[in-house]
Amino acid sequence: QVQLVESGGGLVQAGGSLRLSCAASGRTFSNYLMGWFRQAPGKEREFVSRISPSGGLTHYADSVKGRFTISRDNAKNTVYLQMNALKPEDTAVYYCAADSRYGGRISYTTTYDYWGQGTQVTVSS
Repeated sequence: QVQLVESGGGLVQAGGSLRLSCAASGRTFSNYLMGWFRQAPGKEREFVSRISPSGGLTHYADSVKGRFTISRDNAKNTVYLQMNALKPEDTAVYYCAADSRYGGRISYTTTYDYWGQGTQVTVSS
């Protein structure tokens, strides 16, 4: 079992930046693939980014590529999402998630075993 707690959300103007953090406790954090998803009101939860256990391999949704950067610090049991050049359409609740089984489709919510409670990001125009 692993517990995930996101932080760092807030209100920012378009073009601004935020850094989200996801702190993990429980089993060995470095064994998990970690992902970020987001869910806007009235929409399905969508994949944002993912990072391998070592941090050496990352994936991004096309909508955030070049603007968002995922990273992790295994010594601190934390994964980050640096979000730059934010747009109003980035407004959503952002969730981190942990995948212990590997092999699933990285953009599917069912691939991930554990989820945080989410943190709200609001981008004003």
